[in-house]
Amino acid sequence: MAISIQDDRNAQKDGKTPMQITGSAVKFDRKATNQRWDRLRIEGWKWRPAWREIRDEIAPTRGMFEYENPNWGKRIDHERIINSHAMDALDTMAAGMASGMTTPMRPWFQLGTTDPDLSEFQPVKEWLAQVMERLYAVLAKSNMYQTWHNLYAEIGGFGTGAEIILPDYKSVIRGRNFTIGEYFLGNGPDNRINAFARQYWMTVGQIVEEFGYENCSQFVQSAYKQNNVDAWRLMRHLIEPNDDRIEDRKDFRGMKFRSVTWEESSPSDTAARVSGYQEMPVQGPRWQITTTADTYGRSPGWKALGDSKMLQKMEKDKLKALDKVVDPPTQADANVDAVNTLPGGLTRYTSTTPSAGVKPVYQIQPDFNAITAMIQIVETRIDRNFYVDLFKMMISDDRPAVTAREIVERHEEKLQMLGPVIEALEFELLDPSIDRIFNLCLRAGVIPPPPVDLHGHELKVEYISTLAQAQKMVGTTSIEQGLRFVGSLVSVYPEVADNIDPDKTAKKYMDMVGAPPELVRSDDDIKAIRADRAKKQQAQEQAQAAERMTEGAKTLSQTPVGQNSALDQVMAGLGGGQPNAQQPQAPAPGGQ
Repeated sequence: MAISIQDDRNAQKDGKTPMQITGSAVKFDRKATNQRWDRLRIEGWKWRPAWREIRDEIAPTRGMFEYENPNWGKRIDHERIINSHAMDALDTMAAGMASGMTTPMRPWFQLGTTDPDLSEFQPVKEWLAQVMERLYAVLAKSNMYQTWHNLYAEIGGFGTGAEIILPDYKSVIRGRNFTIGEYFLGNGPDNRINAFARQYWMTVGQIVEEFGYENCSQFVQSAYKQNNVDAWRLMRHLIEPNDDRIEDRKDFRGMKFRSVTWEESSPSDTAARVSGYQEMPVQGPRWQITTTADTYGRSPGWKALGDSKMLQKMEKDKLKALDKVVDPPTQADANVDAVNTLPGGLTRYTSTTPSAGVKPVYQIQPDFNAITAMIQIVETRIDRNFYVDLFKMMISDDRPAVTAREIVERHEEKLQMLGPVIEALEFELLDPSIDRIFNLCLRAGVIPPPPVDLHGHELKVEYISTLAQAQKMVGTTSIEQGLRFVGSLVSVYPEVADNIDPDKTAKKYMDMVGAPPELVRSDDDIKAIRADRAKKQQAQEQAQAAERMTEGAKTLSQTPVGQNSALDQVMAGLGGGQPNAQQPQAPAPGGQ
């Protein structure tokens, strides 16, 4: 993911930006806006039957569908849900995702640049460190971690989630997550969410406070005058790309995304608010999609739906069998006046009929151990769908380094299955969220202006959370196994070591275990270090050779001659003979 560096700090300190315009003079094309809103709703309706089933069986406290008013005290149907195991599994998965991807307990992302040399430039390095510190401080002060936790439950249960990140005067940013059924999404060409439609309820008092009395409909104004501030009104909201964008405008007309809010039953073409955003404020992550044409995703909740229904049926049958054992159906003689089935109860009958009395119609002997075992099998399948074993381990053991290694060792298969999901959430949730948060902080003046060297460059975001590190470490197992295998052959076949590129292996391994990039030297640095080492080694070898020659010369100079030493023999071999030794005489002429 990359963030474009812009010095766009035009936010006001009242929590509202110049992009926002309200007032009775603000007009918008009501017909075109309603048509786009209706098209998004119709597309979302196609998924509603599955969402409602998941809501009723697995997540009964979530979901807000059409014609369901707020604050009705929606109750859980305990006739339908007797065993809460699927609900617990979803909560465990949401907590595990929050702990493994976006925990406030430790850093889970870091910033760099796409240019490694630029990242090492001291002013850029100091600025990046300062930005990281301030971003984490803003996140800790805001409600984003709670928002993400709720969002993970929506994604895991229904396959799709939605949140919006808005500016806030007190905490710089403020997040809000939506529940399934109250919003509808539209895809852009990059398969990311670029349109958001929402229908929601507000009281008359909330509408007047949010949008201003002059921007409200006649009904709201009349109700407000009569102090009927708690009356509910249905609102509609649409965010979509601004196809009428004017580049040089500083208000909403120059923003990349247009936002329109209006009362659903208002007959006027006047909006309660027309505003805009420099970047898409809504993130719509999905657990998994089948095709790129899918606007909404599927998730563990879809897979566990059948098992959850079966679990409720088995629990009901188990309770029914228990009831028949404890309180079996009875039959009584006609002479029995009344049957008292309470403990210690008295049932009267006549003595003239000795066989009269009360007795069970039939008796059963259910195998409760077998029933319990089958229920546990179904619960295990539900746990497997929600990756409960993996996430329970992450929640119970929160050690940063050890946990990632233990996760890989114990749950490598699950991590491989979660790999595409983690990548999808980074692409559809974390990337746009950090982009949005960074730009809001920059416009609010929380982030200092970037160095001039960074203008025109992009920042690179790398995720270093527990799940991200564990996902990378899955590949380290194959590297370690390969190196051990090659190492076992080297003692017999030394030439087999030539198959391994140590530099590439080391860099790949460091990247997989999530080592900080600054710990790994660049190729140029490695070449310089090795060239210097080779130069020093060559100089050392030359010095050692010179030392050996000097020692040899010294030894020769001190070696005595004329004593049949090795030097005498060498000189004799060279034809020099032995100095001071008697030479053989040539024969005299004539044989004497």
